[in-house]
This record gives sequence, structure tokens and C-alpha cells, in this order.
Amino acid sequence: MVKITRSNNLLYWLPVLLWMALIFALSARPAVQATTVDWADFFLKKTAHFIEYFILNFWLLLALKKTQRLSRTRLFFTAFFISVIYAATDEFHQTFIPGREGRVRDVLIDTLGVSASMWYFSRPGFGWYML
Repeated sequence: MVKITRSNNLLYWLPVLLWMALIFALSARPAVQATTVDWADFFLKKTAHFIEYFILNFWLLLALKKTQRLSRTRLFFTAFFISVIYAATDEFHQTFIPGREGRVRDVLIDTLGVSASMWYFSRPGFGWYML
């Protein structure tokens, strides 16, 4: 069993913080069209939202599991709550960026990514044991 120390805590929380910083940095960029086809641009950007928050929730689950003594239910609730709150604050942040706007729809798409991550990592077998 791994003993929990400050250096271990940092090791597990650093990916969370770096991933959050990446999301923040991407959100701080002015809007850019990914393709000239409107539906493809929409699909690419919304898929990116989903994947960003799937990954954020994974890092949060791992950090919480390795550094906190939480029941499985509380672990999943805490990771879900932090991920969704971060999604909402990220959309609020985008309201200050030229050409960007915060949308409830994007928070919902982010929440779908978080939910998919919760489902995947709560499954017996590969998902849970990967944490």
C-alpha cells in the first residue's frame, strides 16, 4: 500500500491542475472557426468539450482516490461536483473573451463528458481498477 505524503499528493494533483490550466488557456483564446463547414465546426468543438471534461473527471477521480479517504459514493460525487462547477466557471470566463460567449448548452455537453467518465470508471473491471 502506498503511504500518503505531501509529495505524493502533489504528484496526483498536478495533472488535475495542469489540465484545468489547459482548459482555461484554450478558453482564453478568441473564437476561431475550426472548419469552413458550420456543422463540422460545431461537431468538432462540442466533441472537444466532451473529451476535455471526460479527462478532467478522470484526473479528479484518480487524485481524490489516491489522496483522500472517501467512500466510493462520496469520491464520485466530489469529482462530479468539482468538474461541473469548473465547467460552469469556464463558460463564465468565456464571456470576457472577445468573440466568445458562455453557454448553458456547453456546460451540459461538459456534464455529459463528466457523466460518461463517471459511468466508465465506476464499472467493475477495467474502469475502476484503472484508478
